[in-house]
Amino acid sequence: MRYAVLAGRQLFSLIFILASAEHFSSAAIASAARHGVPWPDLLVPISGVIALVGGLSVLLGFKTRIGAGLLIIFLVPVTVMMHNFWAATDPLTHHLERAMFLKNVTMLGGALVISYFGADPLSLDALLERDRDASDETPSGRNPAGILPTPRRSLRYRARRN
Repeated sequence: MRYAVLAGRQLFSLIFILASAEHFSSAAIASAARHGVPWPDLLVPISGVIALVGGLSVLLGFKTRIGAGLLIIFLVPVTVMMHNFWAATDPLTHHLERAMFLKNVTMLGGALVISYFGADPLSLDALLERDRDASDETPSGRNPAGILPTPRRSLRYRARRN
């Protein structure tokens, strides 16, 4: 089970990383313009950068909560503007956009969970925290004030792990 969160985090991030390249294409910009996205020439590439940075952050477990926040910032407007199934008149388009809308809502839920719990023990965040905690201690194993260092990691995640 130790590797389940790592695998889940990596699988979750793949769609954002892989799809981000499309945001720099003229077809994606034209599609956004048809959906009524304001300033699509500017906002679509920016959304691609946000998705890429957020996806890489979650994939590597580096500044994971910030990365998940970026994915939330990406998902909310994209879901509402690009997958507005309620405006589709064609039944096939309605069905497809509704499925894409629900997929994005599901991914939004995943990003919210990651933004709350942060990364797992097999992440760069955890590695950097261990290094930081080790550097806070003197050779005697105590900090200069004689008090054991307090854990910086969220107690919510520790309780969840146990």
